[in-house]
Amino acid sequence: QVRLVESGGGSVQTGGSLRLSCAASGYTGSLYCMGWFRQAPGKVREGVAVLHTGGGRALYADSVKGRFTISQDGAENTLALEMHSLKPEDTAMYYCAADESIATVSTCLSAFQANVPFSSWGQGTQVTVSS
Repeated sequence: QVRLVESGGGSVQTGGSLRLSCAASGYTGSLYCMGWFRQAPGKVREGVAVLHTGGGRALYADSVKGRFTISQDGAENTLALEMHSLKPEDTAMYYCAADESIATVSTCLSAFQANVPFSSWGQGTQVTVSS
């Protein structure tokens, strides 16, 4: 199974920035479809951003467009989420996820849009934005 380990969470003030990283291991071949999700207490889990690393295609939730950027962090097995202009409503546990069974761009993006659970998940990293 794919192992995912997040890092970079913390506490910031409104308007601040954070950079999350996700290191993947325990897989063979290429890991193409990776994304970030978040869940706040009492709220449903939502997709934040997804990236097909092979095709270079990404999608973002409307709530984070223009503020967050998803990218590879120096290697195929490392994913980053740059978060700027943070708001209190961004406060949540952020999870890195991947699906090693998804190879195509269309399937990757469609799964994210349809809120289909990915096959592998990290333990999460907490992001807290003070008001």
